[in-house]
Amino acid sequence: MVASSSNSQPLSFPRTFLASAIAACTAEALTLPLDTAKVRLQLQAGGNKYKGMLGTVATIAREEGPGALWKGIEPGLHRQCLFGGLRIGLYEPVRNLYVGKDFKGDPPLHLKIAAGLTTGALGISIASPTDLVKVRMQSEGKLAAGVPKKYPSAFAAYGIIAREEGILGLWKGLGPNIARNAIINAAELASYDQIKQSLLGMGMKDNVGTHLAAGLGAGFFAVCIGSPVDVVKSRVMGDREGKFKGVIDCFVKTARNEGPLAFYKGFIPNFGRLGSWNVAMFLTLEQVKKLLTPKEPSH
Repeated sequence: MVASSSNSQPLSFPRTFLASAIAACTAEALTLPLDTAKVRLQLQAGGNKYKGMLGTVATIAREEGPGALWKGIEPGLHRQCLFGGLRIGLYEPVRNLYVGKDFKGDPPLHLKIAAGLTTGALGISIASPTDLVKVRMQSEGKLAAGVPKKYPSAFAAYGIIAREEGILGLWKGLGPNIARNAIINAAELASYDQIKQSLLGMGMKDNVGTHLAAGLGAGFFAVCIGSPVDVVKSRVMGDREGKFKGVIDCFVKTARNEGPLAFYKGFIPNFGRLGSWNVAMFLTLEQVKKLLTPKEPSH
């Protein structure tokens, strides 16, 4: 996603993975309160306790304390190290593999999308337990006095879920999670890649302004395309009572009981989160990759 300058060499995968993990973790820490608000809105079925992004943030902070907005930060960082590092770090190598070594110029959009789908599916297949724990911790509301938290920490949560639901329980919701993350990853990375190349082709420079515009565009496309599977993913993963028999059952019950617009519950906080997440991630990624790119000796 960053064109190599004339006096630099392409980054190796370990360096690309490191840059991607750093960028993803930075964006996660900065935008997690909006993600927590999004999850609460998506899990709200029929009630009106949470209203809008800012209203949800204010309600959580008032009832549970400001620290509750960062519930899930521990598994969130675990997730971004694994998933962010893999899906973003592998994007360019996979895209170039699909294009072929003899190809010259900007790769076609459909191959960018294919690369994003591939790395998103691969990355989340490995990192799905971290996503499950993050959703479980974020969905835990205010507890009565003296009642201990079910999940006191991310590492404890992995053990509790494995013990109560079996090892495979850590991969609960893997189907919608793969669908959601493959689709959103393709929307994010392919659209960022395409928008950035279009802006550069229009004469804009490869600078912060271009990265900002491309990052916002990537976030918007990701939310528009991925919101329905994101809602289902959150509900299936947050389902501790067995309300849903699976992905299809969740789709059907949500549509029947709440209508099609329920699949876009939390759209504004989702865009607020994904838009700002993409801006923070891509701005950080571009700068870290520049720092890690080895310079060729001057002649």
